[in-house]
Amino acid sequence: MNTLNRRSLLGLGMAIAALPGLTATATHAQTVNVAKLMVPPPLGDMALGNPKAKVTMVEYASATCPHCAHFHNVTFPKIKKEYIDTGKVRFIFREFPFDDLAMAAFMLARCAPKDQYFPLIGVLYEQQQKWESNPRDELFKIFKLAGFTEKKFNACIKDKKLLVGIKDGMLRAEKVFHVNSTPTFFINGEELEGAQRIETFRTRIDAALAAAS
Repeated sequence: MNTLNRRSLLGLGMAIAALPGLTATATHAQTVNVAKLMVPPPLGDMALGNPKAKVTMVEYASATCPHCAHFHNVTFPKIKKEYIDTGKVRFIFREFPFDDLAMAAFMLARCAPKDQYFPLIGVLYEQQQKWESNPRDELFKIFKLAGFTEKKFNACIKDKKLLVGIKDGMLRAEKVFHVNSTPTFFINGEELEGAQRIETFRTRIDAALAAAS
């Protein structure tokens, strides 16, 4: 699990305000108000799967979180195949960047065409170590494949509306749902922290499906 850790965005020539009011504290599993959880963040939700699925799984993740990368590279493909693609689960991904570099990566993903968002998030996690070590050049290589010019790339990471939108969504998650580590999941409102094994997700999702039947 990745806990709060801020670092400078090297090489991107971008000043991102520090995120106020966030502290790393221990939490216990909780069940949150689903109606409140389903309120989209300011920039809207990025989701996969059947909107009418009986189970909704929300993930709060940071682009630079190694545990999030492990989940998306190893576990998520199985969840997608077994539950999302079969219409049983709707998956919602919400940005929760713990540092300036993660913020920039998410801003760039938001600037891409909507149908490219999840493929780009996948590439960001697959190549996480590579672009973290050389942010500007490697991020530009990734987003150039999505049609970004250098002008669009630079404009995107300076877009204050995107910055504030992601930041406000993060702060609401921290304040209302007490999210303070990544990845944090809510399966029909029930919290599950960390990049758990696929068996844990299956148990929780199957129980939620049974309860909703």
